[in-house]
Amino acid sequence: MTAPAHRVLRALEQFNAAHPWDHNAHYHPWILRQLPRRFGSALDVGCGSGDLARLLATRADAVHGIDSDPQITARARELTPSAAPVTFTTADAPAGIPAGPYDVITCVAALHHLPFTDTLTAFRHHLAPGGTLVILGLSRPSTPGDHVLGTVAAPLNAATGWLKNRGRAAPRPVSMTAGTRPADMTFPDIVRRARSALPGARLRRRLFWRYTLVWRRS
Repeated sequence: MTAPAHRVLRALEQFNAAHPWDHNAHYHPWILRQLPRRFGSALDVGCGSGDLARLLATRADAVHGIDSDPQITARARELTPSAAPVTFTTADAPAGIPAGPYDVITCVAALHHLPFTDTLTAFRHHLAPGGTLVILGLSRPSTPGDHVLGTVAAPLNAATGWLKNRGRAAPRPVSMTAGTRPADMTFPDIVRRARSALPGARLRRRLFWRYTLVWRRS
């Protein structure tokens, strides 16, 4: 990397750190569009502070969020109104997934922390017939297409952070305080292994260093 390019990248990193925004929450409206208007039960794996689980509760009769971090699940309970049909449990996926079946399963920015094929197999097992699985995941950039999307996303990321924070420096959102580790699987490998575990799964690269997977059980 040339010195000017390094300086630009460093400036973007500093700007983004001062104007953070939740890339995962950005896709919550898209996730809801993949789901029925009403459904019975939902499971949110890697629920974090519960933002998506609370959104699912506006459509579901019951929502169960699980996360391996006891502090974040406690925070999720604090942020959730007592009348909401949502429960949170500290558990490790896939072994600790509560017995289903579920009409909807979601997993946002958590799959790369878990055993990939075993977790998808568990999702398939716990999903009710006719149910929908939606995953928002992270992959390791490896192809020219990945790097093009990353180049496009960098200035858009800065602009979005500026707009969402109205030009002011801001603290990190609660949903981002737990952090995440980099993904180690490439998108082509994810597609290959996902379609082996979930025949017919639809996967797509997305902006802001994400991909999506949608699968409906027949």
